[in-house]
Amino acid sequence: MKARFALLLVLYLFFGLAVEAGTLSNSKKRSVRPYKIAVCDWMVLKRQKIGIFELVKGLGADGVELDMGGLGKRDSFDNKLRQSHFQVLFNDKAKEYKLEVPSIAMSGFYAQSFVDRTNYVDLVADCLNTMKVMGAKVAFLPLGVQCDLNKRPEIRPELVKRLKRVGDMAWKEGLVIGIETSLDAKNELALLREINSKGIKIYYNFQNALVNGRNLYNELQLLGKDNICQIHCTDTDGVLLKNNTRLDMAKVKRTLDRMKWNGWLVVERSRDTKDVHNVKRNYGMNVEYLKCIFK
Repeated sequence: MKARFALLLVLYLFFGLAVEAGTLSNSKKRSVRPYKIAVCDWMVLKRQKIGIFELVKGLGADGVELDMGGLGKRDSFDNKLRQSHFQVLFNDKAKEYKLEVPSIAMSGFYAQSFVDRTNYVDLVADCLNTMKVMGAKVAFLPLGVQCDLNKRPEIRPELVKRLKRVGDMAWKEGLVIGIETSLDAKNELALLREINSKGIKIYYNFQNALVNGRNLYNELQLLGKDNICQIHCTDTDGVLLKNNTRLDMAKVKRTLDRMKWNGWLVVERSRDTKDVHNVKRNYGMNVEYLKCIFK
């Protein structure tokens, strides 16, 4: 009788621990945040080139941030994806290599002024149409040197008015425009409130915080998961991400996990300046490092 009781007790403890372990295991799986990694086509010298998909697949990334093409003094972006031939070709290649296009970039506005372009609505409409063609949900709009609110505060009313207009355009299509600014997180929140459009969010760039000596982990938390649509997950060129002593990527992940943020981490820079032209090494190693941290 005692032997039978002891056996039952052992079986009870064994199966109880097994169930508990399974529950913890499932809980752990559920807690993993779904992060994906992409690469900017213009930074790997493949702006709107069909070879971008084969290259990015070889780098081990999950997707490509496609650019709208050059702008300069043109009236419109040098955008191939207005043409049906290229629309089919790019979508077929993305499917062939099992890659996504999470975002379309208007990188021309790094140098050009969003507040000085009289046809800004047409330019953004072109981007939104391209997003729909490629299945992207986020547009990247850098408010570059000509729209730096720290240096040109006088343009703020016009900038806010324009961003409100294009943000509402995007939201009607179920899309979002992510703006990159030179402001800190507190002032970015104030700007978002002033714009007051669900179609405008922050496209956060680690480089801006790091270059200006700000605490990017605190900034991420202050902005909150609902205000950050996507992240350029790199620093200035200098060293590869894994060798960057001023950027603790594991801490970034812990911060984003606590915020319950998930989405696309896009590799823009962080090239090794001793081997700056080696695209496969720079971007391949950065993608590999991010996958080790985030996946």
